[in-house]
Amino acid sequence: MEIKANRFLGDKQFYKNVFLIAVPIMIQNGITNFVALLDNIMVGQLGTEQMSGTAIINQLIFVFSLCVFGTLAGPGIFGAQFFGKGSMDGVRDTFRFKAISGLVILAVGVAVLSIFGTELITMYLKGDGAEGNKALTLQSGQEYLSIMLIGLVPFTVTQIYASTLRETNKTLPPMFAGLAAVLINLVLDWVLIFGKLGLPAMGVKGAALATVIARFAECVIVVAWTHANSYINEFITGAFRSMKIPAGLVKKIIISGLPLAVNEFLWSSGMAVLNQCYSRKGLEVVAATNISSTIFNLFGVIFIALGNSVGIIVGQILGAGDMKRAKETDTRLIAFTVVAGLVTGGLMAALSGVFPMFYNTTEQVRDLASTLIMISGLFMPLAAFMHAAYFTLRSGGRTLVTFLFDSAYVWAVTIPSALLLVSFTDFDIRKIYFCCQFIDIIKVTIGFILIKKGIWLRNIVKNDE
Repeated sequence: MEIKANRFLGDKQFYKNVFLIAVPIMIQNGITNFVALLDNIMVGQLGTEQMSGTAIINQLIFVFSLCVFGTLAGPGIFGAQFFGKGSMDGVRDTFRFKAISGLVILAVGVAVLSIFGTELITMYLKGDGAEGNKALTLQSGQEYLSIMLIGLVPFTVTQIYASTLRETNKTLPPMFAGLAAVLINLVLDWVLIFGKLGLPAMGVKGAALATVIARFAECVIVVAWTHANSYINEFITGAFRSMKIPAGLVKKIIISGLPLAVNEFLWSSGMAVLNQCYSRKGLEVVAATNISSTIFNLFGVIFIALGNSVGIIVGQILGAGDMKRAKETDTRLIAFTVVAGLVTGGLMAALSGVFPMFYNTTEQVRDLASTLIMISGLFMPLAAFMHAAYFTLRSGGRTLVTFLFDSAYVWAVTIPSALLLVSFTDFDIRKIYFCCQFIDIIKVTIGFILIKKGIWLRNIVKNDE
């Protein structure tokens, strides 16, 4: 029994190493999501329609954000392994690749949201609800998007720099920059939304402007710190002297990274489509799912940070060529992540009736949001395992497998299930939401088998300098 327990439990040094990577990510994401909650509540004071309009835009921007993360993830796998190998030239080349590809995604994202923004918002307004309420929701979404588009620029640049800093174990600077940004965002939300300190009340436009200013502040801090401390951030020295990247490495990154980029786009757009399916049950569902997802993001920061740590820690060990230690470390990290999901999910379910009370919305929306929060909390351990399994597969460069495991599953199983339940049953949204969460047991089983087989145990940089 002791031998078996040791498979899942690490020593003091193990947890110290994990927390050094995970805690800064937890703190940054935790405060970011807490401020997102307060931001959500403040916008919610304006009315259900304003909250729903901004929620729809945030769903669309979520798709863009994950496209950026997916595009940077491919070179990020190589960056973590190059760092584990001790090749700073390799890290520099992956940073250049990120800079080029990230700016391409930025240009495409801004163009799509600028041209098709109104049509995309309207897709969420097909359910039951008064036409006047739908018109106000559409107007709020359009106003919010017009300003939020500007913030996509600093967001993308920040991710290009911050992701490489994390891959080289510099997790604190992005954390402090994130903390500064969320505090700025919180204060400006209060001032600009409600018109404090002598400024006019801007409503949803104020919320968007506060976010954009905060993102520029975060970007300046991260970029300035990286260049000012080039002696410890060796990858930045000469990074822009030339944008030349070895052709062989470019080919490898594209082969490994393209499935990741496509995966993040399809998964995030799949989540947007899934929420659009839910919205067919009524306009109040848009508001309720917005409240629920905001609370889930807040409580999920621990397992999400631990999952990200799997990609960094295991990736570095794989790059060093120690397969046995990589497998042991990964098993312990997954176990730790699932336990964290169990604890935080239970707490979230227990408090499910509290959070909706802070919103200025109808009692129907509050009751619905409370049930959705409880369901999300109960299934959080499954989400924790799937997240850790995804990053395990990704750490070894098994990006085609992660594509099939993640986004292909959403489009082949989750979305069709939701469509069938919405279209051909008389289930209310509570039952539909529960069924769509429960069906992830299939994905958990697939993930367990893939991890157990060890197909992810690969060193993908052993022949690259």
